[in-house]
Amino acid sequence: MLITWFEPFLHICRNNVSPSRAWPVWRTILIFLGVMAILGVTIGLLVHFLAVGKMYYYLGEFHIPGVIYNSSCEAASSQDGTELSKDIETKMTDVFQNSSISKEYINSQFIRFLSYPNGSSAQLQLTFKSLPAKKNSMKTKIEAFLQQLVKDNMASWKAVPTSVKLIEITKDKAESLTNDCCGRSLIKSLAGKRVVNGKNALSGAWPWQASLQHRGHHSCGASLISPKWLLTAAHCFGKTNNSGEWTVNFGTAVQKPLMTRKVQNIIIHENYNVSSLHHDIALVELAENVSFTKRIRKICLPEAKMKLSENDSVVVTGWGKLYMYGPDPEILQEAYIKIIDNKICNGPQALSKLVTDNMLCAGFMTGGADSCQKDSGGPLAYSNSRNIWYLVGIVSWGSGCGEKNKPGVYTRVTAYRDWITSKTGL
Repeated sequence: MLITWFEPFLHICRNNVSPSRAWPVWRTILIFLGVMAILGVTIGLLVHFLAVGKMYYYLGEFHIPGVIYNSSCEAASSQDGTELSKDIETKMTDVFQNSSISKEYINSQFIRFLSYPNGSSAQLQLTFKSLPAKKNSMKTKIEAFLQQLVKDNMASWKAVPTSVKLIEITKDKAESLTNDCCGRSLIKSLAGKRVVNGKNALSGAWPWQASLQHRGHHSCGASLISPKWLLTAAHCFGKTNNSGEWTVNFGTAVQKPLMTRKVQNIIIHENYNVSSLHHDIALVELAENVSFTKRIRKICLPEAKMKLSENDSVVVTGWGKLYMYGPDPEILQEAYIKIIDNKICNGPQALSKLVTDNMLCAGFMTGGADSCQKDSGGPLAYSNSRNIWYLVGIVSWGSGCGEKNKPGVYTRVTAYRDWITSKTGL
């Protein structure tokens, strides 16, 4: 019985001890290939991080003593500030494009003037591509070029070369510097000849454009002027100004928005006249603030004293009819048109004295380029010398769409600058 009791145990032990066998060749090949693959990936990553350029973002600054410029990223710049900022931006671009680090240069831009004790401080944003191993030396070169740039322009800029500072910032910080600024378009658009049968706008070209939606359907355009407020036409609320029935969509595809917000309040101008469309302006307050992105930004409000001249180029955008009583586009339409003097617009063959000083005309007397139905409330935008966009008009009314001697009529925003401030604080 003793032997019988041990036999199963010995049998089990024997089954757990296998005789030595030859290592299969295919296993050796698989292990070799696995090791080589891991080695290849490791080498590839090292090459990528050590030999391939990486994007670096910088915040630059220099001081201008004795002069306080009325300029803010969130608002319109004074004339002097606009001219100086354009000069700084243009010369900075020229310097780096013609420098020994031109291949690493991506872009640079003037951001704003900041208040500084007894003067102003110019804030810049620069982007370069560099090998990680050369990051520190690249930063030193960039700073040296900036110092030389300021030194070469001391006479006109009145700046201090030794005050130049350059710090590395994150990509998110670099983007927020631009996103928070008004009137900055993501891309330079090549607008079509007209909104009527016009050209699709590229995503981000007009990031302040919004769609006022009544019960989920596009009704009018609007312009984002702050995280909380939009500007539009009073006649858009002819049927109802019940804020609960309205929402706002952002993005170029009217029914596939990048962002949607509910409406909290609608303020129609107290003197709005439904028959004459005098004072055709309204404010829309959002229930929740908008978070600015590359494709959703605010447009600058002009100063009340800002003047437009005949034949100045402006852009009208919207999701209005492609032609009178025609279909609605899904993608935002855009068109470059011209400012038309009110005297011409009020001629007997044109709009016969129906255009007031609080309105402006834009389009072509020959016809063809115009806004149309459902473009109402949308922006008429004007770009200054730095390609900063200002809301100068609101689509209001017209006689047909794109007809000869019948240009579009827009609410003149400069005439209501004080009214906007009184309601919003902007």
